[in-house]
Amino acid sequence: MLLVQYINTFSLNCRMKTLFEEIKASIKNNYDPDRSFWRPVLPWGGVFTIKAGRKAVSCTPLYVEINLKNTCTIDGFLMLLYVILHENEHFPKELSLHLGREFVDYFLYLMDSYNFTTVKLLWIWDKMEKQQYKSEVHKASLEIDLFGNEHDNFTKNLESLMSTIQESYCSNSRCPTRMQEDLHRTININPPQEIPHGDLIQRAVDELFCSKIELCEQYGCNGLREFTQRVFCHGAPPFVVLNMQQWKPEELAYVPYHLDLSDHKYLLEGATLFNKEEHHYSAAFQIDGYWIHYDGLRNVNLILLNKPPEFLLLSSLVYIRAAENK
Repeated sequence: MLLVQYINTFSLNCRMKTLFEEIKASIKNNYDPDRSFWRPVLPWGGVFTIKAGRKAVSCTPLYVEINLKNTCTIDGFLMLLYVILHENEHFPKELSLHLGREFVDYFLYLMDSYNFTTVKLLWIWDKMEKQQYKSEVHKASLEIDLFGNEHDNFTKNLESLMSTIQESYCSNSRCPTRMQEDLHRTININPPQEIPHGDLIQRAVDELFCSKIELCEQYGCNGLREFTQRVFCHGAPPFVVLNMQQWKPEELAYVPYHLDLSDHKYLLEGATLFNKEEHHYSAAFQIDGYWIHYDGLRNVNLILLNKPPEFLLLSSLVYIRAAENK
């Protein structure tokens, strides 16, 4: 009996730290000049080996390995999603309503236990459509290539989380489309045509979500079209992703750390960055107030930054909903 108790106590004390615990410990105890993390996390690509049983020889085709290529289009967002879920205790339950409880639980388990290739396959098979990526069979292996755009491979699949709708009504009773609904699956914000002073991103978000009155664009209609305030289809989400692909670096001298969005306050959590020369995505995010840069293609792919990153060549900005004051 005492031996069993000793074994249980020893197993508890020797429990492997989760990835998030290791990252936080690395931040707290980091004194190296390069300020790098202790080991590679979520590396680019991946190989998943299938353990074939006796009956597997009858399968057509037989995949012994699954090789993943160009996974940077989902890697940065998977790291951001992992950090968001761990840093906000109520978000796993909230995100379960949008992504499914089984997905959220399994995602956290795989990331916590360093099963990086499996977590990528979870996203590919559970959230992506077959036409979103290329797959080819090479002898006894299946190759999945995610080369492309990260918004097509990731944020496009957050429809239940990110969908917004805006209704409009034309004053002309003869307008052929008097009532209209404008549904967006993601949050694409365009830079203002005229560059004013102040917070351009907040201005662009306000323009997307605000009510307004404009001339009706229907052919032969001279009415005024009134647009209602744009709202989220499923309530204010725990986090939002702003698609910044249409913005130029010179238009982004200032990135707001606080954002007013649909009557809620949102705080900057991170961003994904695009390197045009390498056609490669990386990410930056915060943990305990420290900024970290993640790049799955590098051998040392998690770097603790000495100062907040310069958001050049942005692909997206990620904001989390601030806690409500009670």
